[in-house]
Amino acid sequence: MLLNKTKYSKAAPEVTELIRNPEAPSGPVELSIVVPAMNEKITVGEFVDWCREGLEKAGVSGQILIVDSSSDETPDIALSHGAEVLRTPKRGLGRAYIDSIPFIRGKWIIMGDADLTYDFRQLAGFTDKFRDGFDFIMGSRFKGTIEDGAMPWLHQYFGTPLTTWMLNRIYGSHFSDIHCGMRGVTLQAFQRMRMRSQSWQYAPEMIIKSLHLRLRSTEVPIIFHKDREGRVSHYKRSGPFGAWHAGWMTLQALCTYGADFFLFKPGLALFGFGALGVALLFSGPIQLGPLGLSLHWMLVFVLCTVVGFQSALMGVLAKTIYDSEKTRSPNWRRFFTFNRSVLTSGTLLAIGCLSCAGLIATYLQHGMRLEAIPSTPTYRAVAGVGIMLLAAINFTFGLVFNALMESTLPQGEAKVSG
Repeated sequence: MLLNKTKYSKAAPEVTELIRNPEAPSGPVELSIVVPAMNEKITVGEFVDWCREGLEKAGVSGQILIVDSSSDETPDIALSHGAEVLRTPKRGLGRAYIDSIPFIRGKWIIMGDADLTYDFRQLAGFTDKFRDGFDFIMGSRFKGTIEDGAMPWLHQYFGTPLTTWMLNRIYGSHFSDIHCGMRGVTLQAFQRMRMRSQSWQYAPEMIIKSLHLRLRSTEVPIIFHKDREGRVSHYKRSGPFGAWHAGWMTLQALCTYGADFFLFKPGLALFGFGALGVALLFSGPIQLGPLGLSLHWMLVFVLCTVVGFQSALMGVLAKTIYDSEKTRSPNWRRFFTFNRSVLTSGTLLAIGCLSCAGLIATYLQHGMRLEAIPSTPTYRAVAGVGIMLLAAINFTFGLVFNALMESTLPQGEAKVSG
């Protein structure tokens, strides 16, 4: 709800409410500076002044929106310096950005912290990139300036470079500083991201979703200052393990939103390796130079084939879930139609049964007993069991995949058959 008032309770509210000066201008602006704050009375006033200076230098009309859940004078100070204050329950950093969406008036958004570590007097780099048509703009402390003592050694030389390297390897991106809190995004792109993370995970989630959505992205160098005298950073407020906890949540986000990377291509590779081994041993043991391959290896290859096949299919499912706008899902939907899944599974099941037929015949011919030494029918039967497992996995995946597609189709859109 929208409230034009300046009195508030110091306790974090139970509902979201916007507080602003009734005399302040309203209506659309070019740029909204959206910054969560909690107990930042030492810095928030000067921070708002920095924002106003940055807007003036960049030559843009702007809104300064402080998303606040403080128990001190932070909101009162922010209001007195000309900001709007969105009072929200204390629910986490990522949730603060989600709560702010209905109150954003600009077509462009710049995010950051109200602790004076990010220099909001320098906004022109972001606004120039917005005017050039970029949808997502990351600030980079490593391409810019890091003041002495601004970043803990562990963050600067280990944690941030490592997790940045991991994300770039997973997605083929070229970011230099994925943990930089100062970043820009168009309102339209931010709404398309459909953010879910409630806490620190919002940072990698936003980057990963910019890649999933194929947004036009870039970086700008920024200045990163050390904490002001008397202010205790949120990392230190969270205790000695706060930074490690944030790092673990980043890894969790990388795995959660990058499941297709860990499943699809590795699954295909493992499936190909296993299928090749099964094919080589289908008629019995073989000798490859000094390496002898027998029934025990056959079991290993069958396992690789089954695990790889299931992983690849789960990767397809992850790709489909990540494709929230359904721009690429129709390609998978045409490939995994219900009829095609049934036909493929039935064919695999028939091949598996035929592969086992020889062993069943041998079993019956020998008075329901099998030979102690594995024969060709034994190898083929092991392969047949693996193929029947593939049939079952393919059929159950087809059911789940088509159920997912049906549940997410826009009303009135025709389904793909065949």
